[in-house]
Amino acid sequence: MYPGVYAATTPTKPAVIMAPTGETVTYEELEHRSAQIAHYFRSLGLRRGDHIALVSTNEARIFDIYWAAMRSGLFITVVNTHLTAAEVAYIVDDCNADLLIVSASLADLATDERLIRETPRVRHRVVFGGTATGHTPLDEVVCGMPTTAPADQPRGADMLYSSGTTGRPKGIVPILPDRQVHEPGDTLTALAAGRWAIDADSVYLSPAPLYHAAPLRTCAAVQALGGTVVVMDRFDAETALRNIQDYKITHSQWVPTMFVRMLKLPNEMRLSYDVSSMQVAIHAAAPCPIQVKQSMIDWWGPILVEYYSSTEMNGMTLITSEEWLRKPGSVGRDGVLGIVHICADDGTELPPGQNGVVYFERDELPFNYHNDPDKTRKAQHPHHPNWTTTGDMGYLDEDRYLYLTDRQSFMIISGGVNIYPQEIENCLTMHPGVLDIAVIGEPHPEMGESVVALVQPTPEASRDLEGTEVALREHAQEHLAGYKRPRRYAFVEQLPRTPTGKLAKHRITLA
Repeated sequence: MYPGVYAATTPTKPAVIMAPTGETVTYEELEHRSAQIAHYFRSLGLRRGDHIALVSTNEARIFDIYWAAMRSGLFITVVNTHLTAAEVAYIVDDCNADLLIVSASLADLATDERLIRETPRVRHRVVFGGTATGHTPLDEVVCGMPTTAPADQPRGADMLYSSGTTGRPKGIVPILPDRQVHEPGDTLTALAAGRWAIDADSVYLSPAPLYHAAPLRTCAAVQALGGTVVVMDRFDAETALRNIQDYKITHSQWVPTMFVRMLKLPNEMRLSYDVSSMQVAIHAAAPCPIQVKQSMIDWWGPILVEYYSSTEMNGMTLITSEEWLRKPGSVGRDGVLGIVHICADDGTELPPGQNGVVYFERDELPFNYHNDPDKTRKAQHPHHPNWTTTGDMGYLDEDRYLYLTDRQSFMIISGGVNIYPQEIENCLTMHPGVLDIAVIGEPHPEMGESVVALVQPTPEASRDLEGTEVALREHAQEHLAGYKRPRRYAFVEQLPRTPTGKLAKHRITLA
C-alpha cells in the first residue's frame, strides 16, 4: 500500500498533524505535493538507484519528500540534525547524494562553509520552509510541476547511517525493491497491520526525531495503511500525555527513557490525563528495565508491545505484554523477521541458556554497509553468509525467548540512541593533554547510560586537572554532537591494555 490510495478515497483525512502547531496535511495534499517533488526529481535527471539526502527538524514537509523518493526509486538518507557540520558533510558525501534538501530552520548548518566544501558530489542544494544562501527554494521549483502521479513509480528505500566501532558512520544499504510503490511487499507495513493492528482508523503518536529509523519507517507504515500520524517536535513527558488525550491517540512508539520521564512526573499530573484511547504502545531501541516496564503496564494496561531489531533490519523479535509478564526481561521470540541463532565467537551454535552473539538467519543477505565490504563480512556468520549480527549478545531460553545481555562492541545506549565509544576516543585522543583514553557507559537513572571518559593525562596536563577537563570539554563541544560528549571525566594513572595494545575495557571499573 501507499498513501496515494487514500487521496482518492479519503482526500480530506489528515495524513500528518504537527502536534505543536496543529498544522495538518491531508492525504490529497500529501499525494499532490509528493507527486510534484517526484516530477522535480525526474527533471533533475535522478533515476532509480540514485541518492538524495535530507536534513530537517521534525516538520511535515519531511513526508512529502520521503514519499517523493519512495515513488521515484531513490535512496533517501535522512541525517541526524544534532551532528556537527563536519559529521553531516561526511554522511552526505559518503552516500553519494546528488541532491541535498535542508529545512530553513537549519539554514546556518546548510550554509556552513565546511559542509559545502566537503560535499563536492552534491549537484543541487534545495531549501524548504524559507531561504538559505546558495539554495533553491523547493516551493518555487515544484509549483509548476504536475500533481498527477508519474507513469512509472519504482519503489525507493531509505539508506540510513549507523556508526561502527571504527568511529565512522556507515550507510546501511538495503535491497532496493523490484516493484512499483503501490505494490505490496513492505515488511514493516505488514508488521504494523498484522502485529500492531494499525489500520485507517489508527492515530499514531511519534514523539521522537524523524531522522531515526523507527520513527521514520513507522510513520510511513501508518500512512501506507491510511492512518493519521501525529508528530511532536521534541519529546516532553507531560506534553506527550496531553497529546494522547487531545488527539485520542490509539498507537504510539517510545524508548525506555521516555517511559522513565513520564513515570517520574508527579502522580497528580501524570494521572490527570486520559490515556484510555491507547490500544498499542510500541517500544524498542534499548532494553527496558524490568521495573520500568512493569510500572508502565500497571499504568497503561497490557498494551505494551516490544520489538528488538536494528537499523539494518536484519531480523526482529517481538513480545506482547502478556508474554513479557511470563518472561520478564525478554525481548521476544523470532518468527517476525528472520530466525535467531546464538553463537560462540568461532561460530558454533550454542544451546538454550548459553550467552553468545545474536545472529538472524534470512533467505538472503538483507543489507550491506556502503563502501565497506570488510564491515559487511564481519557482520556475517563465518559459515553461514545469510546469518548476520549487529554485535549484540544474549541467550535463548528453552521456549526460544531472547534475552539480551551485552553489546559486543561496548556500544553505549543513552536515551535509546546508540553511541559508539571509539568515535569519541578518536576525537579526544589527539588532544595535547591526553596520553591515553577510554570511553565507557555508566548507569543513568533516566537515560539508561551516560558517557564517561577515563583519561590518562600527560605529565603536563596532570598538574592542572581542572584546566585539562575544561579544555577537553571545549574540544568535544567543537568536534562532537551534543549527545556524544562525555558527561563525566575521570582521571586515572593508567588504563589496562593487552600486550598487543588493545584496550581491555572489561577490566575497567568506575569509582
